[in-house]
Amino acid sequence: MTTTVFVAGSITIKKLDQLIVERLKKIVDQNFNIIVGDASGVDSSVQQELVDMGCNATTVFSSSPKPRNNLGSWPVNVVQTPHAPGTRAFFTAKDIKMAEAADYGLMVWDTKSPGTLSNVIELLSRKKNSVVFINKTKEFVIIKEPKDVDNLINYMSATSLQKVEEKIKLSEKLSLLKHQQMALI
Repeated sequence: MTTTVFVAGSITIKKLDQLIVERLKKIVDQNFNIIVGDASGVDSSVQQELVDMGCNATTVFSSSPKPRNNLGSWPVNVVQTPHAPGTRAFFTAKDIKMAEAADYGLMVWDTKSPGTLSNVIELLSRKKNSVVFINKTKEFVIIKEPKDVDNLINYMSATSLQKVEEKIKLSEKLSLLKHQQMALI
């Protein structure tokens, strides 16, 4: 069975660091399937790199029948959602389906984006690992358990953390994950 990698990241990041391009190349060279969203920022930048690499093993996930970006004219997985178009819940429905479909995640993060953090948590709640590239410091952080997310939070400013808390109830989700982990012991 072929490994599927969920690649995503912050809308604010318009240009991928060379370290991410190299990581994508490794994924493509291993003939892994890649699933990516249709947003601007990291999604469209990843799509452009995949086009440049001639990668066909890509599926674009979209909450709309017509994806915002599909630079490689790849197959589209349209995720049905009852939420109003354009809302956080509307786009999150697609991210949840991507976390379900993936074996691993590769995230590119601006240390602010609630969506990227939410993807890491969605993967973790399904016992799937992810690697988060911290764009500011050019480092990779491996996420295998809830305490690894605590490490990610250390990269955030107090203001960013407060905004993420308001938007995705981060501490609540982390608490739930930690509780699930303790129940396994």
